[in-house]
Amino acid sequence: MPYAIPDYVLPTINRQVLLTARPDGIPRPGHFTIVEAQIPAPGEEQILVRNIYLSVDPAQRGWCSAEANYSAPVALGAPMRGLAVGVVVQSRVGGFSEGDFVYGFFGWQDYAAVGPQAVLHRADDNLPLDAFGSLLGINGITAYLALTRLGRPEPGDTLVVSTGAGSVGSFVGQIGRHLGCRTVAVAGGPAKAARCLERFGYDAAIDYHDDDIGSALAVAAEDGVDIYYDNTGGPILDAVLRQMAVAGRIVQCGTASIASWTPAPTGPRNEREILTRRLVWSGFVIFDHIGRYAQAASDMARLWQEGKVLYDTDLATGIEAAPGAIARLYAGDNAGKLLVYIG
Repeated sequence: MPYAIPDYVLPTINRQVLLTARPDGIPRPGHFTIVEAQIPAPGEEQILVRNIYLSVDPAQRGWCSAEANYSAPVALGAPMRGLAVGVVVQSRVGGFSEGDFVYGFFGWQDYAAVGPQAVLHRADDNLPLDAFGSLLGINGITAYLALTRLGRPEPGDTLVVSTGAGSVGSFVGQIGRHLGCRTVAVAGGPAKAARCLERFGYDAAIDYHDDDIGSALAVAAEDGVDIYYDNTGGPILDAVLRQMAVAGRIVQCGTASIASWTPAPTGPRNEREILTRRLVWSGFVIFDHIGRYAQAASDMARLWQEGKVLYDTDLATGIEAAPGAIARLYAGDNAGKLLVYIG
């Protein structure tokens, strides 16, 4: 059973955040409309969930877009696709009971009637409730699985992480340190670089606003970069590629620096770097690894309970904060995993 559960009520209406305009790039408040609807009744083999925390995730930018992606775009006029932490208020599914806390695809709304396949994790560990939207949410599990399965860290490896203070990157750095890596963060601004060192325990931090990344990496990773965990793409990736060690591994988890993929952006040709350095470059999408979610969540919970990994949440209050939350995330204005409390 989780603890630190905030107060929540059961309203008689269902507030929904609808996507009502297709963004060209980052979704902003004007692309959404908040409406009131009836509370849905759960059908056969469904549960009714009352959302408490709405999750704000980088992937939502792609879900709003009409560009080709790994999932279909959110339909205009539909509730915004999103993960949430909520409580079961009615169940017509065996194994789920009223009062169970769950994390899954419940959308940006007060209530969702969903089948059990929408639930990614049961909040049944002895952890604060907000941890299920952060530490054990897709951010923490993406960090854990992508690093361990694709990065294949070994003690003594040098691990570089872009957006090292972010909701994924901060976990990657901590997990890498636990596994014996030398960890180097790339972050935007002196405050975030300092946070990487002081809060998340990185061995070095590079401020891409002020530092020449190539020169700074030559000092911070003088023997080359064994693992690059990339959340941004773009110029930072171009710089790190030229510092990769032979047989290095690149984990592509995000492309936050690219404003649009239509038309496809052009830049330095990297084929020669991949060839001569014998690099392995892998893309990671958490939904390809759902079968490993429960075990990864158990491992992350244990690391937190042992004091080897910590998490931070940046909590906005009120459903009115949701329409501007994705833009806030991409502006880097959050300090920790961004959640919206609507209880």
